[in-house]
Amino acid sequence: MLDKVKELIGEVTAFNGTTKDEIETFRIKFLSKKGLLNDLFNEFKNVNPAERKDFGQALNTLKNLAQDKVNQLKDTLENASDQKGFYGDLTRPEEPIELGSRHPISLVRNKIIDVFSRIGFTVSEGPEIEDDWHNFTALNLPEYHPARDMQDTFFIETNPDILLRTHTSSVQVRYMENNKPPIRTISPGRVFRNEDISARAHCIFHQVEGLYIDTDVSFADLKQTLLYFTKEMFGKSKIRLRPSYFPFTEPSAEVDIYWGLETETDYKITKGTGWLEIMGCGMVDPNVLKNANIDPEIYSGYAFGMGIERIAMLLYQIPDIRMFYENDVRFLEQFKSVL
Repeated sequence: MLDKVKELIGEVTAFNGTTKDEIETFRIKFLSKKGLLNDLFNEFKNVNPAERKDFGQALNTLKNLAQDKVNQLKDTLENASDQKGFYGDLTRPEEPIELGSRHPISLVRNKIIDVFSRIGFTVSEGPEIEDDWHNFTALNLPEYHPARDMQDTFFIETNPDILLRTHTSSVQVRYMENNKPPIRTISPGRVFRNEDISARAHCIFHQVEGLYIDTDVSFADLKQTLLYFTKEMFGKSKIRLRPSYFPFTEPSAEVDIYWGLETETDYKITKGTGWLEIMGCGMVDPNVLKNANIDPEIYSGYAFGMGIERIAMLLYQIPDIRMFYENDVRFLEQFKSVL
């Protein structure tokens, strides 16, 4: 498979279309929903685990080369076309079209996905309207379990078994039900909790949760993954893990990153300690594996989860979570031209 990707990289590099039809045919072949890249990404789960890192890097290189090639050839074709009339193309807008901006949540989500994709994590998605089994029971939270009170839930009034998901862990359950180990996936998405809206909390927010299941997975593997993430995401590699409790992991921990005390803002956001909590993690509870039809005697795994808004607030020094949802153009324009 890796040799095939390298062969396609050579084909993309050598391609030099001169007409719109040739460029469009090339784009459809590689970048469309039924193109080669989509098929290769679907084959990712079948790749030997030892080769996944190299295969994933090669796939990303192929994707970027193909997209850059299409953009480059289109630009060349447009620049080479003759201007219409003495004054140029009169159909063009009078003023240049302003460059738009991406929402900071989208920026951070994409960056997190990019960081984990480099070490072989695929992206899995699931429904926002969920059932009790996938959101609670399968995750070691049976009915009347006291830990359910940790997540104030929006239930559908006409059917108490249907609810708005409170975390993207439900996606992980669905993924485990439909895929055999080894499993290495992250699940980004929007979640809902019945909480009062304030500067630090909202009833709608976004999470990214990760799951790795294989033979002989240990807490040391989890720690190395977290060290890699914090270094790539924040440029900081000093972390600490504090014992905590989550129903679906055992043992469980909260992850703190050492942010430092170099500025007044550092003192404010870390409350003078220099440490910031960024996520929760732990080893997957054997009961969760059993509920997903995975033998805990053979397989083990780790899981972690973080709020995208919290990461965005740290990276961009945003003081109020409500700013993400107010659609204030003055706020959003600050992220113009940021990819």
